[in-house]
Amino acid sequence: MSADHSGSEEAGEAGQEGGTAHRLPAGSRAKSAYAPGEAILEVRDLVKHFPLTQGILFKRQVGAVKAVDGISFDLHKGETLGIVGESGCGKSTVAKLVTHLEQPTSGTIRYKGEDITKLSGRALKAVRRNIQMVFQDPYTSLNPRMTVGDIIGEPYDIHPEVAPKGDRRRRVRELLDVVGLNPEYINRYPHQFSGGQRQRIGIARGLALRPEIIVADEPVSALDVSVQAQVVNLMARLQEEFGLSYIFIAHDLSVVRHISDRVGVMYLGKLVEIGTEEEIYEHPTHPYTQALLSAVPVPDPEAEAVRERIVLEGDVPSPANPPSGCHFRTRCWKAQQRCVVEEPLLAVPENFAGTAQEEAVHHPSACHFAAERSTVIPRSTD
Repeated sequence: MSADHSGSEEAGEAGQEGGTAHRLPAGSRAKSAYAPGEAILEVRDLVKHFPLTQGILFKRQVGAVKAVDGISFDLHKGETLGIVGESGCGKSTVAKLVTHLEQPTSGTIRYKGEDITKLSGRALKAVRRNIQMVFQDPYTSLNPRMTVGDIIGEPYDIHPEVAPKGDRRRRVRELLDVVGLNPEYINRYPHQFSGGQRQRIGIARGLALRPEIIVADEPVSALDVSVQAQVVNLMARLQEEFGLSYIFIAHDLSVVRHISDRVGVMYLGKLVEIGTEEEIYEHPTHPYTQALLSAVPVPDPEAEAVRERIVLEGDVPSPANPPSGCHFRTRCWKAQQRCVVEEPLLAVPENFAGTAQEEAVHHPSACHFAAERSTVIPRSTD
């Protein structure tokens, strides 16, 4: 999906809703050359294993589902970090760990230098105010028995210091306006809205406490393509307006490219490649990333006809019993004996040292035989 065609559709929805919020011009994601800034969130060696048990009265653990198996990344202030991968690779678990909806098995999550995995009570409550989440399904993430005003205003009941009681209704109306909904809808219920409108309500709820980080767990996957463009454009505008940092999780590579400054690719609980939008999409070096990108439709029929499609053989291994060494080796055409016994580190590959390849190729990739594959997404011959 490309958001470049969404201007008239988004304007049409705005007219129907009666919202007066400012709009991001169609396809005008303000892309500037990404310059790393202050790391507001630091994740190191994060692990989450869900135990597998046997027995009814006397349960004993017989294994574990390794949903997240040791990932590390930084989120910088004002940055959007996209995380992509197949269903079941652990993306949503990462979101729940960062927002402390799940307790990690091991590893650290540092917010402004403080390890939030060790916090509880008031200290954890204070951190959660600054790290909010937008959920995947706009139909089940909103309480059908509550009005829109109560849903968006609920964070003020948990954090009353943010808004006095007499001021909350006004703030809720302002938030509805910010996300492009008519403030007069404050007394309506979720079933009276479309999917795109419901997701805007979820975004407004996430903005209520003026957080610094928003974790968006596949926020557009349940929406129609045209509505996806509207929501992505809205999130891009809100990031500039409120100075937000995003962790944007999705399996749609086109959506992630449109909004992200950096992109991390996950496979079977691990990050296999991470870099800027240009590094990942124009110069992928990990075989799994190359296979994902080769499946992205190309709007140019001539380029589509000549490009090489990488078809992976076999199924994704079970996270309860991942392969030894490199997790991707059972489906990789480059796999050798070294991949069986030695797990590759997520680092700039040694074989790039001293090469004449352009700088964009020199980004972290967890592969012993990382290399560019220039025919993954061929450029148009025009």
